[in-house]
Parts: sequence; C-alpha cells; structure tokens
Amino acid sequence: MSKNNESPQSTLTSLSDAIVSVAEKVSPSVVGVQTGRMFGGGAGGSGVIWSSDGYIVTCYHVVKGFREVQISSQELGSVMRADVVGKDPYSDIALLKISNTTAKSGKALQPIEIPDSGEDLKAGQIVLALANPFGEQASITKGIITSSRSSVRGWWGRTMMNNVVITDARLNPGYSGGPLVDISGKMIGLNAFYVSSRGIAIRTSKIKGIVENLKSYGRVRRAYLGITSYPISIPEEVTRQAGMSQDSGLMIVSVEPNSPAKKAGLLIGDVVLSLDGNKVGSLHDIERLLTQELIGKPVKLAVLRSEKLTELTIVPEDAASH
Repeated sequence: MSKNNESPQSTLTSLSDAIVSVAEKVSPSVVGVQTGRMFGGGAGGSGVIWSSDGYIVTCYHVVKGFREVQISSQELGSVMRADVVGKDPYSDIALLKISNTTAKSGKALQPIEIPDSGEDLKAGQIVLALANPFGEQASITKGIITSSRSSVRGWWGRTMMNNVVITDARLNPGYSGGPLVDISGKMIGLNAFYVSSRGIAIRTSKIKGIVENLKSYGRVRRAYLGITSYPISIPEEVTRQAGMSQDSGLMIVSVEPNSPAKKAGLLIGDVVLSLDGNKVGSLHDIERLLTQELIGKPVKLAVLRSEKLTELTIVPEDAASH
C-alpha cells in the first residue's frame, strides 16, 4: 500500500509514535515547581529548563510571593532549591535559578529547544502542552492552535496580554509554567492559564527579551507617563472639525505631579491619539507601546485639546522610579 493510501490505523499509529517521540524529547526539560506548604511533593506548577547554567522559566502566578522554591523531576533524581531571581506580573513570567547544575542522577540539565527566530504559527497547527507539577513524570495534552489572534485579557482580568498562543489543549491544574511545543519539540510558548475551554500560552519570542531583563534587573523595565486615562469614542463632528480620521483615543482624567506627563504639559481632558507615531485607541495600545526603549527618549505625543490637534514632546521615565 502506498504512502498516499495508508490505512486509518497506520496513520493513527504514525501520529501516536510522533507524539510519543516529542514527549520523550521534551520531558527532561520540564520540572515541577513547589512553593510554601507544597514543599515535599505537593501539587504546584511547572517550569521549563531554559539554559544549562541553571535558569528555569515559569509563570509569575506560580511563584508569586516567594523568594525560594523547590524544583524536582524524575529526570533530576532529586529535589533542588531554586532562587526566584526575577518576576514580571504584567507578562506573568518569572525566572528561577538553581546553583547545582548537575542532578543527583549525574545528568546535566537539559534545556528545552528554542526556535532561532520568531514562531511561524498558524491556526490548525498541532501543538503539545507538557507539565510536571508533581516533580515526577511529565504529563502531556494535545491540541491545535485555534486562532491567529495574539492578544487576550489576562487571567487576573485587569489588563491585556499580547504575544500569546491560543489553543484548545486542555491545561489541567499544574500546567501553568510548562512548555507548549510544536511537533518538532521546539518550545513555542509557556502555558499560562486555561479559560473558556482555551489554553493560553505566552509566546517564546516574547519570553526571550523578558528573561534577559530579569537576569539583568530582576524585573522588566517599562516606560512611565504618569497619567490615568480611559478610552473614549470621538464624535464624528469633532473629528471632522479637527481634520482627523481617528475616532477613538484615551481621555486623561488625572496627571501625577512631577511626572513626564506633567512636565510635557498634558492636561486633564486631553485625548491622547498617538505616541511616537503609533495610534493609541485603547488602554491595550498604550500598555503595548510603553516599552523600555522609550525610557529617556523624547517622543511625540499627539492629543486632541479643545477640539484641536496638538503635538507635545514627552520623555517617558522608568516606571520603577515612581
């Protein structure tokens, strides 16, 4: 029988063998993360061995409130203590570090394979989610990428997460902090949470930059303006009079003293339209744009003031200094 005429049983066997092969390849890179009362093998979260020098990536909400956790897996053959060297609540990522990079079993840490470039992800693509909350054998679920959309409201409900992968892979308790991999075993995301029958993972391309920040600073540097705002729709007659096509923006309701916004001359009632040439129509837009690259850099801020377009120059500061 030719390959193009394989029997259903043969096709399923090939798929099953492929999944088993990926699981065996990736499992040594997946560890259990236990905190507090969970020390000693209780259910916790999972983590991913990021590099051979002892760095492990997990979710912020798995280690929230802790400076030290325990790492374990059947592959390691022992329980290891790890320091929480950095956390970023906004992206839900935390970085752990173990000092002993050789397990009791004598095996060196096995980092997960990471794509060299950004992930080329498509709806319908088969993915595998792995976890090891008990520090024993890794468990695995299968699914597909269900949407090309890359933004979703965070599990804490107050902000948006961008650069995520949305799948139908069921993430059981303890899957947070485990890897989402493609059929070659390369990590394309970090499993974060499961909501409305969808698994949400943070893209590996985003994790890379955050890990470097957490290594260097223990946090992710973000730009700060010093405003409180909410999104509004701009009436058509106002946009027509101002000679603009944009019909939404962020209305400023407060300006903090001695903030970049105050220094730039922003006023309560101004409507922010763009930052550094990028349109601002929602809170998600401004959160996405306030990256560390803008810290200390004079950028143009377009605002609608008294139904007239106004351009100001603002110099964002490091959010940690406020």
